[in-house]
Amino acid sequence: MTGKRPQVVVTRKLPDIVETRMRELFDTELNIEDVPFSQPQLVAAVKSADVLVPTVSDKIDAAIITQAGEQLKLIANFGNGTDNIDIKAAAEKGITVTNTPRVLTDDTADMILAMMLAVPRRLVEGAQIMSSPEGWPGWSPNWMLGRRVTGKRLGIVGMGRIGSAVARRAKVFGMAIHYHNPRRVHPQLEEELEATHWDSLDQMLARMDIVSINCPFTPATYHLLSKRRLKLLQPEAYIVNAARGEIIDEEALIDALEAGAVAGAALDVFEKEPAVSPRMRKLSQQGKLVMLPHMGSATVEGRAEMGDKVIINIRTVFDGHRPPDRVLPDIS
Repeated sequence: MTGKRPQVVVTRKLPDIVETRMRELFDTELNIEDVPFSQPQLVAAVKSADVLVPTVSDKIDAAIITQAGEQLKLIANFGNGTDNIDIKAAAEKGITVTNTPRVLTDDTADMILAMMLAVPRRLVEGAQIMSSPEGWPGWSPNWMLGRRVTGKRLGIVGMGRIGSAVARRAKVFGMAIHYHNPRRVHPQLEEELEATHWDSLDQMLARMDIVSINCPFTPATYHLLSKRRLKLLQPEAYIVNAARGEIIDEEALIDALEAGAVAGAALDVFEKEPAVSPRMRKLSQQGKLVMLPHMGSATVEGRAEMGDKVIINIRTVFDGHRPPDRVLPDIS
């Protein structure tokens, strides 16, 4: 890198190894206290920085982007998804947006498989019993019965990198792989997974034992699992979502769980996170819902690799080249 070091503002505390390297390479302003930026703080950052490094918890909308100074060249998102950024507004302002893809696939897929096992096998309920003051009353033949996953049909909504990784893991557990995608995956992958493609999401949902949401959140996927579609599910079906909370109509899912219209759900993401509905907490206490705090990608290794990608994207831009993880606006 030549010339003046870029001024970089990081909105949240990142792993020490990442922050140290960023300080070595750039004039970096860190968020040591890890307190989320307010909107005025974000506006101040885009007015002064050459690079903004936000996270999924930062809403970088058009109202903020339009106030950016001419010096802001890059929004280097510390995260795979970019639905927190108005990419079209950034492009119109001449600001490049990058993300950190391909480093969290295995971590997220591992977590999704754990969630798939946790709900049918009632793992969280069992753990709560063991830690409760009353303790474990002892083994009996009909106590804490769950359902096996072997032989069940898994319907994957979105067979991208993470969806494919989930499918590979699920196949090892003996599940039958089904998927809905705008386009069919490569025939070789379909053959490897013995996967069945469904053009119609409605038809697939009506036949699945477990549904895993793995598609990105876009305007087209908002409430993709709507109240109408949730009614298509069998009463014995389970839903797993580690993508984005907005993809499921959360109120409709709560209604379905309360009514017993679906057997259970495991969620790592929520529509209005970190806020969680009291009705969802009650369902969790009843064992119908497993809730996790958006930790699907939370591994030491994954976070460090995300930081490496952010640094590479920044260096590439300020060396005058196209960054490897540039995100372009949707022109559809």
